[in-house]
Amino acid sequence: MTSGMIVSSGHANTSTDAVCVAGAVIAVVAALTLAGAWFFQLVLDIRPCPLCLEQRYAYYLAIPLAALVAFAASRGASRRLLVTGLVILALALLANAGLGVYHAGVEWGFWQGPTDCSGPIVDFGNTGNLLDGLNKVKVIRCDEVQWRFLGLSLAGYNVLISLALAAVAARGIAKAR
Repeated sequence: MTSGMIVSSGHANTSTDAVCVAGAVIAVVAALTLAGAWFFQLVLDIRPCPLCLEQRYAYYLAIPLAALVAFAASRGASRRLLVTGLVILALALLANAGLGVYHAGVEWGFWQGPTDCSGPIVDFGNTGNLLDGLNKVKVIRCDEVQWRFLGLSLAGYNVLISLALAAVAARGIAKAR
C-alpha cells in the first residue's frame, strides 16, 4: 500500500495516516488469521474445540471494524471517532488474548476448562436413537492440543497475534493524539 492511497485529501496528516495504517494492518492480519483457522479446519481436518471457536469472535469483530476505521481515517473522520474505534479494537483483542491464555492453560493442565469440552464424558446408558446420534458426534476436547509448532498450540499463537494487533491499535491511538 502506498502512502498516496492512504492520504485522501492530498495533504499529509501523519496522525490520520497512522490510524489508517493501523486499521488496515489489523483488518488484513485478522483476515489472514481467520483464513488460517479455516485452512486448519477445512483442509488439514484439525477440528476446533468450543474455546477455539470463541477465540474467532474477536477477529469477526476486528475485520469490519478495523476496515471501517481505516476507511474513516482516509476520509478525514474526527480523531475522537477514530480513537474510539481503535480503543474498541484494542480491548477486544486484549480480551481475546486473555481467552487464549485461558485456553492454553487448559491445554497445559494449569486449570480446569469448561465442562462441555474438558470435563468427564457422561454416559447416559442405552437410550435408543438419542445415544446413537450422540455416538456419531465427535467431541473436540479443549484440554487436548490438536496441533503444536515450536511448543505453542493454536491457542498460544492466538495470544501472540491478538497481543500484536492490540499493540498496533495502541500505536494508532498514540499517534492519533
